[in-house]
Amino acid sequence: MFNRLSSLRLRSAWGALLLGAAVALAGCARLPKDVDRPDSKAPPPAVDTALGRIAKASTVDPEQSGFRLMPTGQYALQARIELARRAQRTLDVQYYQIYDDRTGRYLLRTLRDASERGVRVRLIIDDLYTSGQDPLLMGLDAYPNVEVRLFNPFPAGRQNFLTRFTVNIHDFDRVHRRMHNKLFLADSVMAVVGGRNIADEYFMASAGANFIDLDTFVIGSIMPRLGALFDEYWNSDRVMPIRAIVKTDQSDEQLRAYFERRTSAEAVPVLRVIESPAETGLPPTVEVIGETGGTPEPERPPPNDVLGYGPIVNELNAGKVGLIWADAQAYADAPDKVIGRVSTYGIAPIDDVDSVRYNVIEMMRRARKDVVLTSPYLVPGADGLEVFRNSVERYGVKYTLVTNSLAATDEPVVHTGYRRYRPEMLKLGMNLYELSPQKVSRSLRLGRFSTSIGRLHAKSAVVDGERVFIGSMNFDPRSNQHNTEFGLFIQSPQIAQQVLKLVDVIRQQGAYKVTLAENGKDLVWTTSGPGGAEQIVEEPETDAWSRLMLEVLSVLVPEGLL
Repeated sequence: MFNRLSSLRLRSAWGALLLGAAVALAGCARLPKDVDRPDSKAPPPAVDTALGRIAKASTVDPEQSGFRLMPTGQYALQARIELARRAQRTLDVQYYQIYDDRTGRYLLRTLRDASERGVRVRLIIDDLYTSGQDPLLMGLDAYPNVEVRLFNPFPAGRQNFLTRFTVNIHDFDRVHRRMHNKLFLADSVMAVVGGRNIADEYFMASAGANFIDLDTFVIGSIMPRLGALFDEYWNSDRVMPIRAIVKTDQSDEQLRAYFERRTSAEAVPVLRVIESPAETGLPPTVEVIGETGGTPEPERPPPNDVLGYGPIVNELNAGKVGLIWADAQAYADAPDKVIGRVSTYGIAPIDDVDSVRYNVIEMMRRARKDVVLTSPYLVPGADGLEVFRNSVERYGVKYTLVTNSLAATDEPVVHTGYRRYRPEMLKLGMNLYELSPQKVSRSLRLGRFSTSIGRLHAKSAVVDGERVFIGSMNFDPRSNQHNTEFGLFIQSPQIAQQVLKLVDVIRQQGAYKVTLAENGKDLVWTTSGPGGAEQIVEEPETDAWSRLMLEVLSVLVPEGLL
């Protein structure tokens, strides 16, 4: 249940416990000062490029923005790759995680290819999960037209996750705050945004676990706003060029050679030369100690997704993309959120009206009929619970919440916070569903999971069947207090109905319905199958050890660190 993506929350808690022991190690862990960080800006939409001409041909209303939901991982990856392949001027890319696996390396190589065509590539990556990736990212940065910058970097202890937090523990309040944004912009005219990081499991390419997630393809009037939000991060003091953080004595040519080997389509053996003793007169021997590369092109996506769309590449090839046009806004948390800086009036803190959380909460407060919310990590906190209670009691709003079960989550620590609120949410009459890995793996409409574990990662909200949020924000304390987030807010009954369709498929084919038992205290998980409805009275698809660990963690980890 604990994989490499879990658990910043748990590690944050351990980091706090290690504070006293690590202070002596932390004296030299300081961010560099006077860093050469030239400002740059996203250019106006490149209407005279190939992508610009397609965008123009596809535009229905120049005052609105066009959207295509992408619930299928293979489609979402192909869209990013095609935008990178077709870009002629700029690629602005911002992610919480780009993992060093087949998907991550393939996308980085595609960015490299674009740079060699003369495309300016700006890549921002959060520095949390870059352990072991410095040579790969430095190799990309060594190409002309590419610059890689790290958000909120670790200046020392970069060897692995533990050393990063141990050596920088004196600066823990900074380093545990991260950039969770996801944004991919091409020629300032097309974008892909949503919930996916760049790793195999977000695109149905992992043998171990894969995520149900949601992105959207975007063109139209919102594009300058997306470019401005990217620039706010790129030019922020919280973002530093990788070369200001990672020191190397290798030349650019050597760095590029490593990148070529690491991202090559075919696996390349890694050799070790063993010198023979001089007295033998024998030549050195060569031992194969591993391999690098092996990054083939991603598998061809299925012919249609759950919404009936085909791959967007077909429409790009035809020169016109069919989209849903609507009014929309985009918001991103300020980069300075990671140093605890908040908006104030005088000295009193006030709500940041440009933050993602504020706008999601306001959207729910305006609900008068129903709210459908998906969040892989659902810890509403006292404030969120009060929003729920107020809209239920004052306006009779019906809530449907979809999240991960304990068996499905990759963040079991967060589940300890979520379960504290389950009884109260159910007493408010909220409909609560938890993802079942077993059911998901049997549902072809949710993806080709095969024997892998199915998990929820989509972050969305639909209010009154008209207003839609899609973005990176989880409904939990970490997104609220510590991480920066990005989100789209779309006014469109048509898009709302499509999101609701996706949620219905998850509820019906991949989830348990959670209810209160007759005693008003215990919980019951209900699932339907060929044999009819089945009721379970303990966390389904888990063993006694997992449930015991949950009890232990619930005592150790405070809610503020979830």
